[in-house]
Amino acid sequence: MAKTGSLSINSENIFPIIKKWLYSDHDIFYRELVSNGCDAITKLKKLALMGEYEEPEDPEYKVTVTVNPTEKTITVTDNGLGMTEEEVDEYINQIAFSGAQDFLNKYKDKANEDQIIGHFGLGFYSAFMVADKVTIDTLSYKEGAKPVHWESEGGTEFDMTDGDKETVGTTIRLFLNEDSTEFCNEYRAREVLDKYCAFMPVEIYLSDETAEPQYDTIEKDELTEKDTIVETIVEEAKTEEKENEDGTKETVEVSPAREKYKILRRPVPVNDTHPLWNKHPNECTEEEYKEFYRKVFMDYREPLFWIHLNMDYPFNLKGILYFPKINMEYESIEGKIKLYNNQVFIADNIKEVIPEFLMLLKGVIDCPDLPLNVSRSALQNDGFVKKISDYITKKVADKLSGMCKTDRENYEKYWDDINPFIKFGCLKDEKFAEKMNDYIIFKNLEGKYLTLKDCLEENKEKNHENQVFYVTDEKEQSQYINMFKEVGLDAVILPHSIDSPFIGHLEQKNEGVKFLRIDADVNETFRETAESDDEAAKEQEKKDADALTETFKKALENDKLTVKVEKLKNAGIASMITVSEESRRMQDMMKMYSMYGGSDMFPVEETLVLNANNTLVKYVLEHQDSDHTKTICEQLYDLAKLAHGSLSPERMTKFIARSGDIMMLMTGEEQK
Repeated sequence: MAKTGSLSINSENIFPIIKKWLYSDHDIFYRELVSNGCDAITKLKKLALMGEYEEPEDPEYKVTVTVNPTEKTITVTDNGLGMTEEEVDEYINQIAFSGAQDFLNKYKDKANEDQIIGHFGLGFYSAFMVADKVTIDTLSYKEGAKPVHWESEGGTEFDMTDGDKETVGTTIRLFLNEDSTEFCNEYRAREVLDKYCAFMPVEIYLSDETAEPQYDTIEKDELTEKDTIVETIVEEAKTEEKENEDGTKETVEVSPAREKYKILRRPVPVNDTHPLWNKHPNECTEEEYKEFYRKVFMDYREPLFWIHLNMDYPFNLKGILYFPKINMEYESIEGKIKLYNNQVFIADNIKEVIPEFLMLLKGVIDCPDLPLNVSRSALQNDGFVKKISDYITKKVADKLSGMCKTDRENYEKYWDDINPFIKFGCLKDEKFAEKMNDYIIFKNLEGKYLTLKDCLEENKEKNHENQVFYVTDEKEQSQYINMFKEVGLDAVILPHSIDSPFIGHLEQKNEGVKFLRIDADVNETFRETAESDDEAAKEQEKKDADALTETFKKALENDKLTVKVEKLKNAGIASMITVSEESRRMQDMMKMYSMYGGSDMFPVEETLVLNANNTLVKYVLEHQDSDHTKTICEQLYDLAKLAHGSLSPERMTKFIARSGDIMMLMTGEEQK
């Protein structure tokens, strides 16, 4: 047998392909060749089950990857069903007439197609992205089959002759081009195999032909038929002299003579053929879930909890989603959802399958029914993919809502870590938001967790119907928090940047509900009494307010300053800053999206509130022309700004110097 020809492309079965651009990542050839080997083994095992092939006793099915950095070659060998000359002609010489698809068509009533990885067709030709020359040596399982040797340089011309392979299966050898020699390095090969083949259903072994052999020493009872003995080590019996009670001495055996064996180190597969997600949730232990998480994501912090997905209808989907400890801003969270197709890695974070907000999590999803294109990386059939995405969203919402209802203690314990994720999900996914609506909780100033309904009920009792007060920074807003506590009001703590758009979302979904930060205005509860009915008194209060406003504007040299004079119950508070809720939210949004080069385009609307009941404020009112008035006005303004947040570097410098001067005046001394 000898045959030479040009490879023919069957355009009815595949999309047109271009060698160099078939796959976005050149390392993917490892996945394609190894998964083809797994396919061949899976098919052979099925034929054996159907009585069409007689397996040898105790068959050891495996795919072996051998690298040789000296010769710049990679060899992938499987002991699957192999190919005849006709099959090589059909499946290799006619590019991408998918062998797996043909196999399924032939045995569709007998074979479980979920176990066939590769009905994609073009995998073998990914080898030409990295190799100048590729050879195939194959021997079919069929009785009377002859071995076939096939080789091609460049991927367009081939030679096919009789081969000399003696065992059933296929060996593919790649002669790498100069740009791809990194892939015949054992460490690089292991890295790629770990990326793509970590959970393939057939054991995969990796070796370096040029590496020095490694040995182990084992006991006799540890020896197996598969071990290669290099040396037998005989250890003689050990004795020692022992003195008896009567003074006589005798020699006793401390340890008997024994044999040990120096053997070639046993090969260890690079993959786990039975990943945890393929087990039923009832069969998995907590430690197994945690160990799987550590192994796959190299994260040695324990996950908070997880969801085991296991669905057979209307599509096949399995997986595990982990909620990692994510006590940080949601933008900084780096999740990773690994997508598999029959245990073959496809990609990370494919947004068509994984809802965007779930990409904050870590996990694996295996869906054999995913409609993939020829390179196994892009998705087709948007309607079907959307159903998968909706199912995953539903399962996550069910897990969270179920935990809130049946395990509220743990739900609250996890809340600080998971709430940015949940809020992000509500903003991004309407169905998720609907399911989670009653399970959003807020931590109040006392550390107690309340639902939105609870917050509204509490505030309604205190004459603040449909209002929810909140804090974004307990340190910066401590003065306002103390005022709230003094009058028995409560507020919830919303420290994340996602909280601003989230409360806007809640206001839209709950008509009439309004969220107000505690520094948004001077609440009526803080005022001393209701307004007086005495017209003369009211007129005087207005004059006093106008006078104070004018004095502070002049002292601070700020004509645009908004000043408000109130009579507060707590006479110890002289001044405070309030900020319009709408203005502050707009500024927060500008900061979040860094629009217009910052937030200067929408300056925050601040109001300086002066307490008419405070002694210092009264002093300013009564001594508008005093030498100390300007200093007091500046100090009261800066103190209010400090209580609200922070001062600019320039104002802070002046504040420190002024504070020193004030203390010197109190002692009656002058700075020299």
